[in-house]
Amino acid sequence: MAFARGLMNPAAQTPRDVIATTRRDAEMVAAKRYNVYRNNVTVSLIDALAAIYPAVQRITGIDFFRTMARFHIRATPPKSPLLFEYGRDFPDFIEQYEHAKEMPWLADTARIERAWLDAYHAADLPALPARIFEGIEPTRLGELRFTPHPAARVVRSAYSALSIFAMNRHDGPVEPINSGEPEDTLVTRPEQNVVVSRLPEGGAAFLNALIAGESLGVAVAEALDEAPSFDIQNNLNGMIVSGVLTAIQHGE
Repeated sequence: MAFARGLMNPAAQTPRDVIATTRRDAEMVAAKRYNVYRNNVTVSLIDALAAIYPAVQRITGIDFFRTMARFHIRATPPKSPLLFEYGRDFPDFIEQYEHAKEMPWLADTARIERAWLDAYHAADLPALPARIFEGIEPTRLGELRFTPHPAARVVRSAYSALSIFAMNRHDGPVEPINSGEPEDTLVTRPEQNVVVSRLPEGGAAFLNALIAGESLGVAVAEALDEAPSFDIQNNLNGMIVSGVLTAIQHGE
């Protein structure tokens, strides 16, 4: 345990059971070798975060990102041997990181990137077909409940996080945008490819309710409460086309 804990703390002493040689300078040699290993672990974790959050790194610049990532790594060591599982709480860390306060949209941009990776690795399941509502009496529609697709994610933001994500996910020109415009993002994978799209007003409340297991009637009510202009038919169609759901149930 001391060996593992010391890897995340550069001020930690070399564990006593790390032995390099039987020479007089054995302690010094062991410390040097342990520090090399400790540095390699840190660099590997920083590289893993850079691979998971490429848009965040492009926005901040490499030096800023790697410094921020280093602080995160020291505070939050990995719990899984799978590197793609690491960094789930990095967006929350960014939100509290003092030097990122001037970029209040950065944490939500990171949340979209994390949702993209989770959608990519999610289990494969067929999405509901477009004809799913055929044969269901209109009076019973409000009772329906659904099973969400494992890849479906909704990210809500008070900022233009989706536009910022899309502009910085790949190399290309960066244009000025109004970062203060709220955007809700849907991330899913209907046909093997991850799709990231912007939800209309009320769409996030609608889908979050369905994903949480609420009935269609309750989901529509929550959407209308948030956005009186909520278009029920268009959102139902979008829900099916986007592959958000995999199974349908009648009310209990």
